[in-house]
Amino acid sequence: MTALESLFGLSGKVAVVTGGSRGIGKMAARGLLDAGARVYIVSRKAAAVEDAVRDLSAHGDVTGLSADLSTPEACRELAAEIGGREDALDILVNNAGATWGAELGEYPPAAWDKVFDLNVKAPFFLTEAFLPMLEKNASQDDPSRVINVGSIDGIHVPRHTAFAYGPSKAAIHQMTRVLAYNLGSRYITVNAIAPGPFESKMMEATLAANGAAIAASSPLGRIGRPDDIAGTVVYLSGRASSYVTGSVLAVDGGIATTAGRDTE
Repeated sequence: MTALESLFGLSGKVAVVTGGSRGIGKMAARGLLDAGARVYIVSRKAAAVEDAVRDLSAHGDVTGLSADLSTPEACRELAAEIGGREDALDILVNNAGATWGAELGEYPPAAWDKVFDLNVKAPFFLTEAFLPMLEKNASQDDPSRVINVGSIDGIHVPRHTAFAYGPSKAAIHQMTRVLAYNLGSRYITVNAIAPGPFESKMMEATLAANGAAIAASSPLGRIGRPDDIAGTVVYLSGRASSYVTGSVLAVDGGIATTAGRDTE
């Protein structure tokens, strides 16, 4: 094994990526597969899972499962399903999420429940459900990993009317820190990534309307690419980041983390 493989290789590791059939989740799954992990992707729509497995199978050992993770019971059922297939889990990527746009004064209470159930409660209850499997192989030198997918909308004030989305992502950032504190003694690191604009179904309409302006708002002058997510997730999953926990890493080209220009 080379020094680079020792730092970033994931051979023999088992990973679960929720919302792994498209967008950020699929980018993360591809990176984990390329690094040698065995990956389970989970998404609500079975057809989308099947399509993603066909695409990702060229990169490694990938299995697709269909599940709606909006309730604690469903999270426990998924953990039981994976537990029937694997003895341990090394990497959990909590990526599945939802958004909802409506004008102020018209924003339905049910939208807040839907967004927070999937974006905040599901990562907590899924991490809780997987704890026995995450602890199985965890050690001080080689901790297990939980990676939560937040958003730059939880760091800066977004220019859209998806009022529940930004607060839900700020909540997942803080929950990452709280879980990192509580799980460190169990040799489980908990970190978050806060993606900026990437090509995904959630961003499709926004990029179609304002893609050039959004790219120009970044100090790097572009939107994100799949390798940007893949590399970040591989880093947070491998030995290179074994002393990193409780961090929220913006992957945004500097849009939210510098004094960027307005995207309007």
